Amino acid sequence: MLSEIFCPICNTACTPLDVVDFNKSCEEARGKFLQLSGIAVYYYHCDHCGFCFAPEFNQWTLKDFSDKIYNDEYIAIDPDYQEIRPKSNKAVIINFFESNKEHIQHLDWGGGNGLLSQLLQETNWNSLSYDPFFNKETEIKTLGQFNLITAFEVFEHVPDVHQLMLQLDILLKKNGIVLFSTLLSDNKINKNRRLDWWYAAPRNGHISLFSKESLIILAQKYHFNFGSFSSGLHLFFREIPNWAKHLFKVV
Repeated sequence: MLSEIFCPICNTACTPLDVVDFNKSCEEARGKFLQLSGIAVYYYHCDHCGFCFAPEFNQWTLKDFSDKIYNDEYIAIDPDYQEIRPKSNKAVIINFFESNKEHIQHLDWGGGNGLLSQLLQETNWNSLSYDPFFNKETEIKTLGQFNLITAFEVFEHVPDVHQLMLQLDILLKKNGIVLFSTLLSDNKINKNRRLDWWYAAPRNGHISLFSKESLIILAQKYHFNFGSFSSGLHLFFREIPNWAKHLFKVV
């Protein structure tokens, strides 16, 4: 019998939504299907805020994730993460902030091999990359503080969203902003106990699926405001810095 599970965002009792095979990956959207692993992964859904998550991953260590998900086979189920995505994200940052880069101290959270920051540094950006899997010996508090933190395709990978928010809070200056990408689950999750959305993919480490309402509630808990540019690109902020005011005409 499954024990009662409460939503990490709003603390509402949740019900099991669906069980999927561990090898369900994002590549299914491109017609590529992995052989079934036979390992069942349960996702729960909060009817109050819409957050959908796989609670068993809260018990995993960094080594578990490295061994079972972010291993040498990861490139096969996320071929864009090494080069294509960092180059695309650089274009987003340049488009938003290039004219004001002298005012920005940038941290790319969850930056993998650091390519995004490297590309920005080559164009005279003050940019640093941090990733818990690539920078295991680095203590968060030694990084300093930043007025722009990006977290591209990070939130859906995090088993403990509150630990992530606390870490971002430590690293973000008072007048800073967090620019992050994760696809919203609104209208994507079948509440009739079918989780067939391609983005729900344990083999990719996609274990936390956010609705717009769940991100709003999460932001409020940490005294942030929330805004979205699209269903995939979002902002957390407290005060609007002068160098970013132009963005808020479109958020």
